[in-house]
Amino acid sequence: MDNDWYTAGFVPYLIALDGDVEILGLASDTANSWQPQVALHAVATLEAGNLSCIPVYAGATWPLINTPLRFQAWETIHGKLPWEGAFAPENRTFEAEGNDPTSGNPNRIVKEAFKEGFPKGRPDNSTSAANFMVEMVHKYPGQVSIYSAGALTNIALAVRMDPMFASLAKDLVIMGGYVDLNMLEATGSIMLADYQSDINLMIDPEASKIALTADFPNITIAGNVANQVFPTEEFKKEVLSVPNPYSKLFDKYYDLSFPFWDETAAALMVDPTISVNQTSVFLDVDTSYGSPNYGNIHVYQKALAPQGIREVNYVFEVDADRLIQRIKHALQYPKTCADLQ
Repeated sequence: MDNDWYTAGFVPYLIALDGDVEILGLASDTANSWQPQVALHAVATLEAGNLSCIPVYAGATWPLINTPLRFQAWETIHGKLPWEGAFAPENRTFEAEGNDPTSGNPNRIVKEAFKEGFPKGRPDNSTSAANFMVEMVHKYPGQVSIYSAGALTNIALAVRMDPMFASLAKDLVIMGGYVDLNMLEATGSIMLADYQSDINLMIDPEASKIALTADFPNITIAGNVANQVFPTEEFKKEVLSVPNPYSKLFDKYYDLSFPFWDETAAALMVDPTISVNQTSVFLDVDTSYGSPNYGNIHVYQKALAPQGIREVNYVFEVDADRLIQRIKHALQYPKTCADLQ
């Protein structure tokens, strides 16, 4: 499971464990913050719930081409994104208040952001995230789901490292890939525009194109659907009625302003039948730096699709009640290493 982990970012892997999915490892990437910071968040949140038996592998710190300067230059021409992720201007005051680092030195660690507790352990440095993924699909051909709710850099690297990587995986499930929402961005609030910010793809457009055109047996896109279901204060208190380290962290730090983005994708990986409306489309990623849609996806029917792209499963709607119940059970009764023996 590859993500830009943070203090309350543990729900996706709890959903996977609750669904009896064996997690071979967590990978870190640069999306909302820099990779070294989010890797430590992964270690810290695993430690919080006695799940340190799951290894964490550090991914690529830098996108294939993009940099903060290049990203901000693009914004000068094409307009600012409401959410800029790791490429937002450096703000040491914001960091001192407990927020993860952006821009500046990518290797700096902001300890104030570790509200879950600063980890005692560190990522497994025996190999890289991309190489670990390659090793696992060869060890378990046709059985390994690749989950990505951050940038697709590590997955693109794995695709380029090994021409058999994608075909040997079971599937790829991503959070990201919004379509047909430009008018909503333009006429709604800044927060509403934020909901449609495809930062996971836009932080590394070239990697997104490589990953989403690779020959995985199946690719599932949780884009627009990831905005469907929001947490509520009532739900947080319901979760907390069964107190444990994760339900307490969720209650204290999960932001009610945003939908269950990563959780929706994780639930689709564990149980694809929660999708109640989906379609098959051919998908491409715009990698033209001169385009206002740089890093965004474009979809086609087969008869009109350009060469070199592939069909994906695009989910429009999930069963909200089943999603909520899956999140609730995963948080109230989280697995620990004792359960994974």
